Amino acid sequence: MQIETKPLSPGLYFVATPIGTARDITLRALDILASADVIAAEDTRTAKHLMRIHGVSLGDRPVIAYHDHSGPDMRARIVQMISDGKSVAYASEAGTPLVADPGFQLSRAVIDAELPLIGAPGPSAVLAALTVSGLPTDKFMFAGFAPTAKGARKKWLTELTDLQATLVLYESPKRLYALLTDLVQTFGEERQAVVCRELTKKFEEVVRAPLAELAESFKDRAVKGEIVVLVDRAPVRVADEASLEDALRDALKSQSVKDAATDVAEALNLPRRQVYQAALKLAKDE
Repeated sequence: MQIETKPLSPGLYFVATPIGTARDITLRALDILASADVIAAEDTRTAKHLMRIHGVSLGDRPVIAYHDHSGPDMRARIVQMISDGKSVAYASEAGTPLVADPGFQLSRAVIDAELPLIGAPGPSAVLAALTVSGLPTDKFMFAGFAPTAKGARKKWLTELTDLQATLVLYESPKRLYALLTDLVQTFGEERQAVVCRELTKKFEEVVRAPLAELAESFKDRAVKGEIVVLVDRAPVRVADEASLEDALRDALKSQSVKDAATDVAEALNLPRRQVYQAALKLAKDE
């Protein structure tokens, strides 16, 4: 493996770093870390360690910390560096910057200053978990961390119950059982789900089961490590004739036959032509 050291054009380079196994880093990421004028990192110790592992010399280049608690002064400092013609590589502690990591306000500051923002894609716990989950990947939603308070968490989950996409969550190992319990109560016992723990690391674990079984399996376990929870999309509801008629009667109180048929067809996931014919018949009979 040969790392290329060559001048980079001025800009902020978001560099994805491994979520576990150090060798998951991309060659381009190493090239950028070797060539950037300035290294910015969520955790400077982690960044320096990663560079040492891969033989990337830091030399006399500055390394600055940028994390959740960094304020506007630090953002202004980085923006000024880029304005002065510097290339700045920003690395999250693990994974892709901005995906449940600090960096959004920094990216906005760079964009607002009309300076270049460049992404060097690579490891991501979201995509790694989707890859091994066995759940549908054609449509998914990354919702981040669930609220820590029980009431807020259940309300938040309720809003996601009918989502027609695979749901991806991050969670603390200390709150995993509480999250799974609330998922059972809001999503139902039989909804398929997956718990991924320590992805790409020595003790990687992927557990696939209905939510009730998952909750039971983690009930008395002392869990450690990074956790990703995935939940299958909501089952498509199939409306019976009585449900269709009830929905149409309700809609026809305030809408034309055409509009009522359109709205009910969409709500019940039924062919519009079928619903329109039923609406015509119902309007005629009543």
